[in-house]
Amino acid sequence: MSSNMSNKPLAERMRPQSLRDVVGQEHLLSKGMVLRELLDKKELTSLIFWGPPGSGKTTLARIIANKTGAEFIELSAVTSGKADVIKVIEHAKGNKRLAQNTVLFIDEIHRFNKAQQDAFLPHVENGTIILIGATTENPSFEVINPLLSRSRVLVLEPLEKKAVIRIIKSALKTEDATNRITPKAINVLAELSGGDARVALGNLELVLSLSGRNKITPEQVMSAIQKQLPSYDKKGDNHYNVISAFIKSMRGSDANATYYYLARMLQAGEDPKFIARRMVIFASEDVGVAASSALNLALSTFEAVERIGMPECQYNLFHCALVLAKCKKSRLVTDAMHEAQSLARQKDNLAVPLHVRNAPTDLMKDLGYGKGYQWQANFKHDKGFLPSDIADTDFFA
Repeated sequence: MSSNMSNKPLAERMRPQSLRDVVGQEHLLSKGMVLRELLDKKELTSLIFWGPPGSGKTTLARIIANKTGAEFIELSAVTSGKADVIKVIEHAKGNKRLAQNTVLFIDEIHRFNKAQQDAFLPHVENGTIILIGATTENPSFEVINPLLSRSRVLVLEPLEKKAVIRIIKSALKTEDATNRITPKAINVLAELSGGDARVALGNLELVLSLSGRNKITPEQVMSAIQKQLPSYDKKGDNHYNVISAFIKSMRGSDANATYYYLARMLQAGEDPKFIARRMVIFASEDVGVAASSALNLALSTFEAVERIGMPECQYNLFHCALVLAKCKKSRLVTDAMHEAQSLARQKDNLAVPLHVRNAPTDLMKDLGYGKGYQWQANFKHDKGFLPSDIADTDFFA
């Protein structure tokens, strides 16, 4: 490797310092696009970056601060608490008195609870801070509405394979290692990155360090990466593998496997709200009418997780998971829902029968709207309720 290599990871050394070095996110950064316009005009506004890991959220936040001459301060919602936020706000107030803007970047902002997010509002409103939040979760569910209404949400996409290859080749030039790796090996690195530049550069750095001065082949890439695969990576493929195993274990009524995978996720630092959200879905998708109360328990668990937080909310998660694993299962809701959706797509233009239409005026009544319908429980119209073309449909037979 080059003699100027620092102790910083390769991904950090390769982090773009200016807009011209950024690869990908053309839908935001091409000429005329929203983020490019903000940067060209040097306009500072609070933003929420929603996108997968390694897509450039932190990098873009730093570039925005640099381009607009603002001080950049970064906090992680995972490791920062109220004291850290207060300290930053006080510092930003001092900056404001000196006519200096402060960009406060909150990584994983969805990990802050409602009260913590509320604390930013007055300082965003009065311009003490320009808040840029980064989240891998849908901000509609994870960021409070008052904060969303004061910010612009920008969606970042996973990097395309060709973009990741460009980043890898650029790093190889920087490390004076272009001739040490075959094109096919570069392709494998890009494939295994999952659109995450940080993963691609981390894997490249590992492969370069293990290969000595030997030519790097696809086989060497696979061997090196497999040796360092984490048992659980809450941002990588295993994140999806383990949550899948957790769901399948509950579906199969295997309480032991359910507990094992739940423990693995929590031990690795998985967001407990992500797990609780999946159990809410499971309660309707896989339990359904076999135990309708399971949905109430799952919703209560999600609320408990939001209010209590880690580590105490683990009791709630394990409680709910055990009930979901042990209770009876029914796919009636799910299967009937899919059949209804399929039929609605195929027959989306059938007229609603006159006798079940709303009849707010006398003219509509004269035309037969609502004819024969009676306002009483369990009333069954002799003509049924479905359009005649699909009158015999039974999703629950």
